[in-house]
Amino acid sequence: MYLHSGCQIVVSPDTKHFAVDWLGVEVTRATLGIIGMGSIGYKVAQRARAFNMRILYHNRNRRRKEEEEAVGAHYCEKMEDLLQQSDFVMLVVNLTPETRKLIGKKELGLMKPTATLINISRGAVIDQDALVEALQNKVIRAAALDVTYPEPLPRDHPLLKLNNVIITPHIGTATVQAIRMMAEEAIANMLAALNGQPIPSEVFPK
Repeated sequence: MYLHSGCQIVVSPDTKHFAVDWLGVEVTRATLGIIGMGSIGYKVAQRARAFNMRILYHNRNRRRKEEEEAVGAHYCEKMEDLLQQSDFVMLVVNLTPETRKLIGKKELGLMKPTATLINISRGAVIDQDALVEALQNKVIRAAALDVTYPEPLPRDHPLLKLNNVIITPHIGTATVQAIRMMAEEAIANMLAALNGQPIPSEVFPK
């Protein structure tokens, strides 16, 4: 939020000085709650450790003890415990019938009023109407969304009018290198299937 609005202040023709009391929130030593500790969630934890963050996580299955210790992560069996303690809550889950609207009015109400909700999974994991209400009423401090439902949002959507939310257009993997690696992986899987070989990235239905 501060990066976005700070840029606007810098380029605004009306800017004559920078306010000295314009302050953000420290990431270092803050508590990060990761909901969904798969391969992506774990990589987030590895990066957060570099900022000396306290890392909590909630997942269907608990990680091995050595994996937890490697990133200093603490398991929360109940998602509610993670929501109540975290300064930043990051959603890194797949969209399934169980995770649709995983974060709604009740869950937002459990979060700290100073907390930020970050969604890098799928838009429908959050009840967006409840999120709008929570942001308007300062139930939580802010939200950062790389995904919405739908994408893009209708131009008159209330999320687009709030100053405590930042929305990016689903660009979490939008780099030249990442797109190239995904294409190469897809080709490797197709060639393996055509040649009757084991598929490197096979997905098994649950």
